[in-house]
Amino acid sequence: MDCRCAYEIVCPGVCLLGRLPPADYSVGSMATLEPLLSLALILTAGMAFGQLAVRVGLPSVTGQILAGILLGPAVLHAFDHQQLISLQPVTDFALGLIAVTVGSHLHLTRILVARRRLVLLLVFESLVTPLVVLVVLQVVFGPGWVVAAILAALAVETAPATVLALVREARAKGVFVRTLLAAVALNNIATLSLFEVAHSAGTSVLQRGSVTLADALSAPLLAVLGSAALGAVIGLALIFATRRVVRSDHLTTASLVAILLTVGSGAQLGLSSLLACLVLGLVLANVTPDKEEIGDRVFKNFEGAILAVFFTVAGAEVDFSYLVPAGLMALALVAARIVGKLASARLAMQVAEAPQSVRQYLGWALIPQAGLSVGLLLSLNDDPAFAEVRPLLLAVGLTSVLANELIGPITTRFALRRSGDAGKDRARLIDFLHEENITTSLKAPTLDGAMQELTQLLWKTHRLNPDHRAEFLESVNALERHASSYLGDGLSIPHGALADGTSIVGVMGISREGIPSEENGERVHCIVLLATPGNQRDRHLEVLAAFARAIGQDRNIRHQLYEAQSPAHAYLLLHAEDAEDFNYFLDEPPDARPL
Repeated sequence: MDCRCAYEIVCPGVCLLGRLPPADYSVGSMATLEPLLSLALILTAGMAFGQLAVRVGLPSVTGQILAGILLGPAVLHAFDHQQLISLQPVTDFALGLIAVTVGSHLHLTRILVARRRLVLLLVFESLVTPLVVLVVLQVVFGPGWVVAAILAALAVETAPATVLALVREARAKGVFVRTLLAAVALNNIATLSLFEVAHSAGTSVLQRGSVTLADALSAPLLAVLGSAALGAVIGLALIFATRRVVRSDHLTTASLVAILLTVGSGAQLGLSSLLACLVLGLVLANVTPDKEEIGDRVFKNFEGAILAVFFTVAGAEVDFSYLVPAGLMALALVAARIVGKLASARLAMQVAEAPQSVRQYLGWALIPQAGLSVGLLLSLNDDPAFAEVRPLLLAVGLTSVLANELIGPITTRFALRRSGDAGKDRARLIDFLHEENITTSLKAPTLDGAMQELTQLLWKTHRLNPDHRAEFLESVNALERHASSYLGDGLSIPHGALADGTSIVGVMGISREGIPSEENGERVHCIVLLATPGNQRDRHLEVLAAFARAIGQDRNIRHQLYEAQSPAHAYLLLHAEDAEDFNYFLDEPPDARPL
């Protein structure tokens, strides 16, 4: 059959296939270097170019991708396809590790607090971005609904590896970063689901000329559920197997086996290894949140090397022969995707009444696109139904991914800086107060009721020993009877003794109307309940002094805090640059801290 004629039947309106280079899916020439030597050279080049990029003001990820392009078959041919294929297990493990890390940021307690903005973002991203891409591609270029639908589904993805690397590089921390990382994990799940739907529907159209709802949904649902079940089972098995293990080398080995098993089993069973690894990280983060000795954290010292190899190899996979025939459509795809990402993020955050920094810059941080999209595109190589449209899909898809991975790191770093979260991943005085530890709707009508409500929040969000809860509340009440914790200006900071633990923890409750105080007749608008272990008495006094200084001396902070619309707004206020006068970085020398 003449491919061009067949393609024109499937994708009316435009035919680029005749101008595409012949697709070569063979392994290539024999490698001349040993795999470990290739790995050493790739790692060296990636780290060197990454540092060079940072020096000239670019993200290190961009430098690593450019290093791969320079050394790969596209330019210098220092590495051929056989050598890159020999490194596939390393890059598969790296992608699995990255997925586990992203999944570990899906703490259910944090998601519940931020559920409004995360759910809205997931819905808008899953609808707006693919719709914009679908309309632009089909109306302007007319490649056919199958090709347009596949590319539209992939447009939802944001590269978790790139985003995570940039967050670490910027030492970013805060509401913006938490929203971003959770959004990336969720939109990768959405991408997998949408791709499976588009793939199933496309197969039916290409083979039979029509599609039913059952064809489009049954196989994708089974694939997603199967991948999630695989990750959950391996995660629970890892927790069970290490429940009595204390040696760090044994924990590291168990974590390595779990990630390799998840990646390998997913590939063997035809499931999504990425989704399985995401769920693995999610299970570890929520079932054993305080056990950091298992999971992705054990590879922290090697993280920079793993990411450098991953991005350098990704750059080496680039084939510039796709640029000419697919350039115009790929350019339109990149532009449409960016518009869709910006619009969906802005609309979702606007409806969710998210903090202004999140509304303005979240969309810019969602531009990177890489591993998942490439993997899903290449998975079509083994599907005979897509034989005629596969060259166009690869040409447009891979070219647009390359562009997004070069543009995306720049826009993401810009967003991290402008959001105010960059440079905040350092210990601060009030670090124990996160978004999930704050409530802006205290319901108790009395101070005693508020203490009980906040104690419940304290135990829930910090996962404290339930046997010590009543003892703690009694110590709080005893200290209140001895001396009131009310500091004036609507602020009260009660505290109690924590029987176990080594760090001070706490929660904050805000009441806009105020809770009447029988002792002085004033209304209490903000209560910060602290639980202090025996070794943290001095830190407790520092926290008391910091809040007293912030609330008592700055009327603007007091007004904004008492009127905070959500825990996210209160958190941002306490961790903003203006708050460094009282919520200072603990790694600064004492004489450099504000008095």
